[in-house]
Amino acid sequence: MSRKITINFSKSSAIDGGLVVLLCPEGGELPQSAAQADPEGVLKRAMDVAEFEGKKFAALEMLVPQGSSADRIAVVGIGDPAELNGKDWLRIGGAVFGQVKKSQKVTVFADAGDSEVPADEIANIALGILLRSYRFDAYKTKKNDNGKSGKNDSVAVTLVSGNAASAKKAFASARAVADGVALARDLVNEPANVLGPVEFAKKASALEKLGVEVEILTEKEMKKLGMHALLGVAQGSVRPPRLAVMQWKGGKQKQKPIAFIGKGVVFDTGGISLKPGAGMEDMKGDMGGAAAVLGLMHALAARKAKANVIGILGLVENMPDGNAQRPGDIVTSMSGQTIEVINTDAEGRLVLCDALWYCRDRFEPQFMINLATLTGAIIVALGHHHAGLFSNDDELCDRLSQAGNTTGEQVWRMPLAPEYDKLIDSKFADMKNVGGRWAGSITAGQFLQRFVNETPWAHLDIAGTAMGSPQTEINRSWASGFGVRLLDELVRAHYER
Repeated sequence: MSRKITINFSKSSAIDGGLVVLLCPEGGELPQSAAQADPEGVLKRAMDVAEFEGKKFAALEMLVPQGSSADRIAVVGIGDPAELNGKDWLRIGGAVFGQVKKSQKVTVFADAGDSEVPADEIANIALGILLRSYRFDAYKTKKNDNGKSGKNDSVAVTLVSGNAASAKKAFASARAVADGVALARDLVNEPANVLGPVEFAKKASALEKLGVEVEILTEKEMKKLGMHALLGVAQGSVRPPRLAVMQWKGGKQKQKPIAFIGKGVVFDTGGISLKPGAGMEDMKGDMGGAAAVLGLMHALAARKAKANVIGILGLVENMPDGNAQRPGDIVTSMSGQTIEVINTDAEGRLVLCDALWYCRDRFEPQFMINLATLTGAIIVALGHHHAGLFSNDDELCDRLSQAGNTTGEQVWRMPLAPEYDKLIDSKFADMKNVGGRWAGSITAGQFLQRFVNETPWAHLDIAGTAMGSPQTEINRSWASGFGVRLLDELVRAHYER
């Protein structure tokens, strides 16, 4: 799928062919290390002719000067180094990989002018390179222009910096995060005929090799628990549902766990409330929340996070079979609360409500965060640049917002209030699963809040950010893997001991 990227760090490196990338601060002053690539000092004159000023994320490929041992040379602008933050360096790494093309050997002189870049930011450059390198071509019979699979699939990247040793150490955990993001992207990109609930559950079980404890609950076990809201969604599909329960025990024995719950609707036709045909193929990505949780659990386990973490995935398929639930049906959730199903296309909240209650009841976590591609309404409200954040806890909200600002996976808090909650009251049951045309993403949040009691909780509606999101310096995939880096940063900053 993705190209195989080898990342190395070195204090110095003699250029021996391949692509050489130089980082250039705004103003166009190349680092002293450029002398290796430009023994005659002609690069600066070429930059002046091209009016390249080193602006952030800008790039320029130049002819190789006579006497240089490089095959290709590119310059990437970084703007003012004093104003850069972690997510900027991440995007710089993506811009660097954007110049790689078919090169299989890359040397990046990672100095900002004559100043050494901090080790953590060198690691961010490397992470940005990995994120940008991702591609999903498992089903293409021709992998590249010449039709020969694998010829250009390996790239060796060396980052040259005085902080190489420290950067290598910082990169160890960044690599785990990159692998978690790639896993989440793979899952969302995978077609639904290949990835059903059972197959998704097997992906969760694969984390056992990293030390994660995994249980897979079957339909029979969920019936005993009373998960009739989740099971109601699945009853129209010939593919049986699963509930994957993952535990990473990296913290102190008595430390209460933190919990992440993902909506895993592997394909959503809308059920009897059938969606329009146009664009329905995108509904293979309706398990983006579960993909993010699985990717997060991989990242935390791979970097040996010092926290106790629960990951739960509600895995179903929503199909319009003769056995599918109907609008007007009433189901009883695991909590004992009854739900009138007004619209079978509002199925994700039915899956999540049982998963949330199960998590709260069994594990009594410090907090619960659920992720879901839940509503089109959140895309109308926020577009594709922020995920919607709903919560009953201000501190958890603030920490999520901080993590979003740090990683660039940004969230925006939306309201919850009694005025919205009453919109989901039902004449025939305790509640209904939709609240009408207005405030659709908010009433979905109100619905979920009824299943968390007093546990600190946040709901992330990632419908606009998990799939079909804007192409950036660090993502050229339809699936973004949104949520993995956000929640890894949340855990790293506040919950590891």
